[in-house]
Amino acid sequence: MLAYWPNVKRLHPLDWVAAALLACGLLLLATGLLPTESAGAAISRIAPLLAFLGTVIVLAELTSTAEVFDVLAAGVARTARGSYAALFVLCVALAAVTTITLNLDTTAVLLTPVMLALASRVGIAPLPLAMTTVWLANTASLLLPVSNLTNLLAAERVALSPTGLARVMWAPQLAAGLMTMACLWWFYWRRDRRGANDYDPPPAHRPADRVLFRICALTCAGFLLTSLLADLPLWVASGVAALVVVVAFAVRRPEALRASLIPWRLLVMVPGMFLVVQTFDAHGLHRVLAAAIGTDGGVLGMFRASAVGAGLSNLLNNLPVYLAGEAAVPAGNHQQLLSLLIGTNIGPLITPWASLATLLWYERCRSAGLRVPLRSVAATSAVLAVSAVALATAALTLTS
Repeated sequence: MLAYWPNVKRLHPLDWVAAALLACGLLLLATGLLPTESAGAAISRIAPLLAFLGTVIVLAELTSTAEVFDVLAAGVARTARGSYAALFVLCVALAAVTTITLNLDTTAVLLTPVMLALASRVGIAPLPLAMTTVWLANTASLLLPVSNLTNLLAAERVALSPTGLARVMWAPQLAAGLMTMACLWWFYWRRDRRGANDYDPPPAHRPADRVLFRICALTCAGFLLTSLLADLPLWVASGVAALVVVVAFAVRRPEALRASLIPWRLLVMVPGMFLVVQTFDAHGLHRVLAAAIGTDGGVLGMFRASAVGAGLSNLLNNLPVYLAGEAAVPAGNHQQLLSLLIGTNIGPLITPWASLATLLWYERCRSAGLRVPLRSVAATSAVLAVSAVALATAALTLTS
């Protein structure tokens, strides 16, 4: 950690935002505007979430360093054999599986540069691949608790295990995925958008250290199976998996273990965000949201909750909107709460700040030199957000 802080002059603007949020939350607590009881409840609730978030990001970062994602991306491109239609289906599958099994931030942070590098290697337009990662980072994050921090909160509220959440959300997830594929193809992947009929498949990617590659690949697979089948807290499963890969790197590539692997920004931002939202909630935010969302647990109430969640997420940010909205939904309205989850997971696509994954994606695109056309991306994302939220909510109403 000491090696991290000397770079304070080179901090990203998001680091300053995270620090400001935490400082603001602590100030609110110190001045009494945030009751101590509310702060204690918030911290006790997010402690396991932070443990999960920190360990799963370390797992994902080291898995990327072991070139697991590079092997997968090159394999996807080779499997498609120069066909854009096949490449499209396989890239969608890769982004969706990464989001579902490792979480949306992993897709935004790690898969985006892999996809952009793949575009450069095979000589295809980078924007379709980039849009595949950012859209599916959000729209594929409904199925499992590991996929999104909001899922962890919702599963705890409605007492659903990972398999239980998957049984409830499979239809909304399928609906959102199909709508995402349709929008991706129409707006970015069809012939007159991508600018080519076919491409030359790249050679197979061979990892520099096959032992590390196999350990990380097997550990990720084991983490997924454990999170689905074992009766363990998610932070325990992710912690054990992260420990395995850290030990492997300590033996074979100790120079890769650095303090920057730990997602300091997220670990600072999330507590700050919770404390700030708890303060607003203590002073009546839940009443405002309760009026907007309503108490109807039926079909109309479900659509209302998902629409409010999606709209406010693009104005503010999906995590605080979910937190405040959860407090506003009556305790027994489980389907209405899951509809709010649909809105806050799928909806935050339009504005760059709507979700942390979207912010991280913009950062990765900028660092890779890809110019993102903001207006056209916002317009196409609005079409997807509205249609996917509506279709996923309809799927939930039909299967609940």
